[in-house]
Amino acid sequence: MKVLMIGSGGREHVLTWKLAQSPRVEKIYAAPGNGGMAELAECVDLSVEDIPGCLAFAKEHQIDLTVVGPEVPLVMGMVDAFEAAGLKVFGPNKHCAQFEGSKAFTKGFLFRHNIPTAAYKEYTDFDEIIKDLGVYGYPMVIKADGLAAGKGVLIPENEADARAGMEMIMKKREFGEAGDKVVIEEFLTGQEASMLCFVDGKTIVPMESAQDYKRAYDNDEGLNTGGMGTYSPNVLFADETLNKRIKAEILDPIIDGFIADGMNFKGILFIGLMIENGVPKVLEFNVRFGDPEAQSVLMRMESDLVDIMEAVIEGKLADCEIKWSNKEAVCVVIASGGYPGPYQKGKVITGIQDVKECVVFHAGTKLVNGELQTNGGRVLCVTALGETRETARKTVYANIGKIHFEGAQYRTDIAKFN
Repeated sequence: MKVLMIGSGGREHVLTWKLAQSPRVEKIYAAPGNGGMAELAECVDLSVEDIPGCLAFAKEHQIDLTVVGPEVPLVMGMVDAFEAAGLKVFGPNKHCAQFEGSKAFTKGFLFRHNIPTAAYKEYTDFDEIIKDLGVYGYPMVIKADGLAAGKGVLIPENEADARAGMEMIMKKREFGEAGDKVVIEEFLTGQEASMLCFVDGKTIVPMESAQDYKRAYDNDEGLNTGGMGTYSPNVLFADETLNKRIKAEILDPIIDGFIADGMNFKGILFIGLMIENGVPKVLEFNVRFGDPEAQSVLMRMESDLVDIMEAVIEGKLADCEIKWSNKEAVCVVIASGGYPGPYQKGKVITGIQDVKECVVFHAGTKLVNGELQTNGGRVLCVTALGETRETARKTVYANIGKIHFEGAQYRTDIAKFN
């Protein structure tokens, strides 16, 4: 079969890597792909936002399965366009993609179906929200409602910082239209956890768990990022009592809510959780594989991903057995200097060929006249399997220093437990 992968990041590289392992796949195209994906797929110069162009390509090349990686084309309705043309496509439709396209939409769903989450209010007027600063105390959580590339969440510690944050979002428009509406929430304490799930409209199946590290620097310091590293499985989910509670209080009500609201959700539901004293609450939903959670989770998947994706599309997920490795995975992101703030592109990358016992997934790279260069904030994801988390961790950090480009930065404490 022929597969079209939509996207160009680390998530899309690991998906391409996993799909390429299927004996059913004979050819993969990537639109637009990146420097690493080019080793597994034929890269096509198409934007992920060019829905007509991607659809025309899929028709012309008789694509059997299209996998939509990033959130933007999902929110724009790429799945709807492919389905209307009778093409097989993996990902939620435009209506369901609102769970990522609008924080307020998600919060409304959670409250409507009594799924535990933080208290919240939503605003479209700057003066109104300024009057309510501190309504839930400090620190407070401020979220731009729309898509903001994983950077639209602020956690100010005091009123002055909260006011400055609101001016940044609603006055200076640093996140553009994503800041037309703002959600403020009470600040939840505890431990964050990531849960990726396959959903076929009536069945939800969690994948192996992962733990993400959002802050830019060691010891969870610095600004929030799209993610600086992960490990899998997450130690929190070794607690069976917690797992049962998540199923009863979160997963089952989500599926019931989808059905009650007439939402035929098919694809990936990423659930961000906060867990404190064994009590889980939902922080956020995303509608695609997490990045870099996908890197550590899919490294451990032993089943054929094509079979699973087809089961989701056909509504047969309940009949699908998904097998996982007992080994543990660690992924560390190498980012451009300055990320998540301003950074430069076009830095020459060397040393990847010297890496041993790891898979280097490309997140922000491009090939220029045969030379690999940086092309994003998060550049590479060095990922390894090990019999233990510590073994995998040591393997990653023993190799990560072999990779070089000007300004490269990474956290040194991913998966490190004191």
